Amino acid sequence: MNKETIVSSKKISGDTRNNWVTMMFVTHNRYMCFRKQPHINNCLEGFKECERFDFEFGDFGFAGKHLHFYVNIPKRYSIRDAEIILKSRSEKRIFQLHPGFKKRYPCGGFWSSYEHHQSIGLTNLEESSQYLRDKQKHHNITVIGQQQLTLT
Repeated sequence: MNKETIVSSKKISGDTRNNWVTMMFVTHNRYMCFRKQPHINNCLEGFKECERFDFEFGDFGFAGKHLHFYVNIPKRYSIRDAEIILKSRSEKRIFQLHPGFKKRYPCGGFWSSYEHHQSIGLTNLEESSQYLRDKQKHHNITVIGQQQLTLT
C-alpha cells in the first residue's frame, strides 16, 4: 500500500487560524436577568458590537442566571482580554437600554467575576452547538416573548 502526500503550492488566502472557545458568563449575585427576550436581545447586541474587533460568534444559550456561548477570539487577544472586552461591551449595552438594572447593580458590574472557558475544536463543534441551543430546556427556563435572534 503506497501512501502519497499531496502538497499544493497555492497559498490559502486569509488567516486560517482559529481560536474557538466556549465561554460561560454568570450574572452578578446570580440574579435571573435573562427571563425576558428584550434583555437577551440587548445582551446579544452588546456582543455584536465586538464583531468590529474581529470576534466571531456561534450559538448562544441563555439560562436565566448565566449564558453559554462560543466565540472565535482573534489571535491578538488573550482569553483574559477577550473576556474583559466581551463583558464590558454587553454590560454597557444592558445598562444603557435597561436603566432598572442600575437599581439591582448600583455599583455597576452586571457580570460576576466567575467565568468558565474551554477550547473547542472542529470535531465537537456540532455537539457544542446543540448543548448551547438546549440550555433553556435543560434549566427549565421559560423566556417571556421568546424569539430567535441571530448574529450576522
